[in-house]
Amino acid sequence: MTPAEASIAAEKICRLAPVVPVLVVNEVAHAVPLAEALVAGGLPALEVTLRTPVALEVIAEMAKVDGGVVGAGTLLTPADVEAAKKAGATFGVSPGATDTLLDACEANDLPLLPGATSASESMRLLERGYTVQKFFPAEAAGGAPFLKSLASPLPQIRFCPTGGVSVKNAMDYLNLPNTLCVGGSWVAPTDLVKAGDWAGITELARAASTLAK
Repeated sequence: MTPAEASIAAEKICRLAPVVPVLVVNEVAHAVPLAEALVAGGLPALEVTLRTPVALEVIAEMAKVDGGVVGAGTLLTPADVEAAKKAGATFGVSPGATDTLLDACEANDLPLLPGATSASESMRLLERGYTVQKFFPAEAAGGAPFLKSLASPLPQIRFCPTGGVSVKNAMDYLNLPNTLCVGGSWVAPTDLVKAGDWAGITELARAASTLAK
């Protein structure tokens, strides 16, 4: 997979809904009902972060849910890429980007949202062919005003801001011309997941799915 092909695939995924849930799942038993709740609420693209011991099992279970498009977040190494692909992930997300990681994703035909925080990082990814990128950590790196400032000099790039994005500031990003969608964890809060309140999560997802430019 070339970087251009990866960016085309990533853009399609980002355009599925205005919000990509960023999920830290601690129990495999939660995987299917959580994915079903989010998909039912109109958020089909799901990022499962590789931050728990069961993350790969969770990806494998969520991949079985009709209508879901499951990806792996926090990809750091080629081993992460290969494991995520084997588990059933159809896209990847990374907090940053290294040549080694990009090579691995391209070799494994895994579309990647590579992370960038500065103009130089974004330009380097653009030079390689990545026109769709993750802006992370969004709020800590300057938030919507900073991302807006990149729109004029780098109009070729579209972003998925993640990191500190919430229901309160999501529209600040979604209203920008260079934002495709946002990544956020507020649609699957830990307390609702632990309680098994899937209906409550569906309602949060439904509200998030109506956010639009």
